[in-house]
Amino acid sequence: MQNTAPTRIFTLPFWLLSLSSFLFFASFNMLIPELPRYLTSMGGAEYKGFIISLFTLTAGLSRPFSGRLTDRVGRVPVMAFGSLVCFVCGFLYPIFTTVMPFLALRLVHGFSTGFKPTGTAAYVADIVPAHRRGEALGIYGVSVSMGAALGPALGSWVAQHFSLNALFYTSSFLAFLSIGILANMKETLPRSSRRLSVDAFRITWRDVFEPSVLAPSLVMLLTYFSFGAVLTLIPDFSAYLGLKNYGIYFLIYTLTSLVIRLVAGKLSDRHGRVGVVIVGCSMLIIAMLFTAYATTTFLFFTGAVFFGFATGILSPILTAWTVDLSYEHNRGRAMATMYIAMEAGIGLGAYLSAEIYANDARNLPLAFGVNAALALVALVYAVLILRQNRTANRAL
Repeated sequence: MQNTAPTRIFTLPFWLLSLSSFLFFASFNMLIPELPRYLTSMGGAEYKGFIISLFTLTAGLSRPFSGRLTDRVGRVPVMAFGSLVCFVCGFLYPIFTTVMPFLALRLVHGFSTGFKPTGTAAYVADIVPAHRRGEALGIYGVSVSMGAALGPALGSWVAQHFSLNALFYTSSFLAFLSIGILANMKETLPRSSRRLSVDAFRITWRDVFEPSVLAPSLVMLLTYFSFGAVLTLIPDFSAYLGLKNYGIYFLIYTLTSLVIRLVAGKLSDRHGRVGVVIVGCSMLIIAMLFTAYATTTFLFFTGAVFFGFATGILSPILTAWTVDLSYEHNRGRAMATMYIAMEAGIGLGAYLSAEIYANDARNLPLAFGVNAALALVALVYAVLILRQNRTANRAL
């Protein structure tokens, strides 16, 4: 929160935050394509679904704490803690070489995304004009997309040409750079609002759930089941189709997401969040169906393109919608509620998809088909919200 309302999007803090987030998202995303193979080499093939679900479990559980600390301690410390977790975990993966310690480390690693994005979303909302919030979050999301796009491809390349240990250390190095950038950023939470005490760590139901942001959070939950499925199943699907680099699907969808983010946020500022969300849900259904029935790399990558359209629309617009419905004094809690829904969707989607897949390629169409059905439910809900809003506007 600033003493005067911000008038510009493109400021030095905005670009520094974007660079820090690019490095952060590249840091943990670069591990995703190689972790299923790493776990299989330990004899834990049946636990592949836990790679993502355990990560998102602690991410979701930590959201109430990160939201409360964001509103009471500051945005920058919360962001820095998230990057610090990535830095430390990268050095621990080479040490934890058996199944159970590895899964325990995935639990710990989840604290990174439980903290960094919560503080970041509040910081962005503090430094950009309210009437251009959707546009700002869309442009900021480009840095997230670039990190998520380049991370998996870079991770697979490092693992193939060097070693898995080199991959883990590279992840730590990128997280370290993210921390270094944050160390030079000015805190936006007013000093009068900062209250570091034991009470800051006491969590009540109000800190877990902000009722005002129920609608975007529910859409987030339903649509991010698909994201959990993609993170869990795409490496095996890539191998099934004969691809050597498991990060290509991730690269395609995130590059597509990068392009669409440049326009989706601005469109939602002009025409409303819900209408654009409906388009995103439609793209997601198409993406899941293309991926489900992909028998060639062309169909597989077409699914990736549509998935990129979907995530490029839904991620920034649902975030902007959440911020619109929140208040300045509880923005951290509102963002935490949305992110809890996101992590729950990813975690449950990863677990459910892995259970349906059961290491049998014949089950892949059903696994992705279920996620298409959930996206359809989100689409219907968004349409009902849009009709409700239009009815309310006519009544005025």
